[in-house]
Amino acid sequence: MFRHRRVGFNGKSFDCLKFRTMATDASERLRRHLESDPAAAAEWQTTRKLRKDPRVTPIGALLRKSSLDELPQLFNVLRGDMSIVGPRPITEEELERYSDAVHAYFSCRPGITGLWQVSGRSTTTFQRRVVLDSYYAHNWSMILDAKIIMATVPAVCFSNTAY
Repeated sequence: MFRHRRVGFNGKSFDCLKFRTMATDASERLRRHLESDPAAAAEWQTTRKLRKDPRVTPIGALLRKSSLDELPQLFNVLRGDMSIVGPRPITEEELERYSDAVHAYFSCRPGITGLWQVSGRSTTTFQRRVVLDSYYAHNWSMILDAKIIMATVPAVCFSNTAY
């Protein structure tokens, strides 16, 4: 199990739970990889993700591909830190990239699934993720949540956009 500090509803920090999918020296691996591979550094700058991430363990890759690494977040939902549907929980470092959209982000609980997950996921830019999170916050409805939940199953089962 892995706990990572995230920022959610009303700017409140919480421990977001996930199954560990990365090596324990992940930060050092990332630093070395980005220094030695300019293409990876550019990908990281744009998406905050890496298609070929040297930090991810082989079992971790399977958990991520199937989104099973997110299952412990159900405890976050039960504690009231998260919702089933909402924007992805973000780190303190990611807050500055939200600029004016941060107020929209703070207006709702982060979710296990959301527009980003059903709209291309890891293949979209971080800026697109901010736009999707802002759209969700401004247009929330039970119908939108139902549409996202219904789109999540095929996105997880049939998509190759999780890494």
